[in-house]
Amino acid sequence: MSETIAKLLNQSCVLTNCNCTKAEDVISAVGMKLYEEGYVRDTFVEAAIDREEQLPTGLPLAGGINAAIPHTEIEHVIKTALGMATLKKPVAFQSMISPEEMVPVRLVFLLALEKPKAQVEMLQEIASVLQNSVLVEELLNENTYEGIIKLLKQA
Repeated sequence: MSETIAKLLNQSCVLTNCNCTKAEDVISAVGMKLYEEGYVRDTFVEAAIDREEQLPTGLPLAGGINAAIPHTEIEHVIKTALGMATLKKPVAFQSMISPEEMVPVRLVFLLALEKPKAQVEMLQEIASVLQNSVLVEELLNENTYEGIIKLLKQA
């Protein structure tokens, strides 16, 4: 089920056990990796941070480990890719559902999508992963890119 996610995750764009303390830091760390790999323009990180402030993506999940799915408009993307971060300690993201509430997030998928319609499909794909609380916990505990890809492919 998560073959699409596994294909789009570049090894250098998967950060495990990050020590970030703010949502902006997480988006910046993963976004810079996407930039260094040539997936996004130099405007991507700032645009993703700005969009997160306007349209938050913190998502409370069953199982106690929460996620965020920041992204931005297609004009900041060169080639479709995903970045991912697992966080050592929860980082507060505004809730997608109730923006006045903060969600302590430990798993972040940063979307860099070049096609307008791709966003809905990718969000559905990621949502299917996030609905599996056992998989979310396994992803959080995995320290290698290879292990993360294996978990996603088995899902």
